[in-house]
Amino acid sequence: MSRHGATVRWERGEAAFVDARYSREHRWRFDGGAEITASASPDVVPVPFSDPAAVDPEEAFVALSSCHMLWWLHLAARRRLVVNRYEDRAEGVMGERDGRVRMLRVTLRPQVELAGEDTAAIALADQLHHAAHEACFLANSVSCEIVCEPATTIGASTTAHPQAAGQNAL
Repeated sequence: MSRHGATVRWERGEAAFVDARYSREHRWRFDGGAEITASASPDVVPVPFSDPAAVDPEEAFVALSSCHMLWWLHLAARRRLVVNRYEDRAEGVMGERDGRVRMLRVTLRPQVELAGEDTAAIALADQLHHAAHEACFLANSVSCEIVCEPATTIGASTTAHPQAAGQNAL
């Protein structure tokens, strides 16, 4: 078992508070020392009571794509794939289900650039996305659907994969 910590700190400042006209901006401090400015999403709390430049909890949730990436890179290295670049523009969709607003789906869109000229490596890269999803601690911890739509390049040519066109949940 491992433990992971974060400190979330908010201060009222000069706001009256009871009129609900207070800033939702706050700080996240992680056990490694990194600090991030956080806020409620402007989709939930209007500006100026939220900060659109800050990370909101919904965005942080979508960043679970980092866990997928780290597992994928680990698996790729074990399979001797040389990876030049990995970028994921993940997106979460909030909505109502069972009378509650929740994250309904997170779509991962990893764009991977492999070194070399072996186009057969593209199929292996796709298989590794499924394996990474199965291993990802965070994906195994949430109840929303997680969809992966990878695109892999070798050198300068891009190959989109069949599952990118549909919504195949992992």
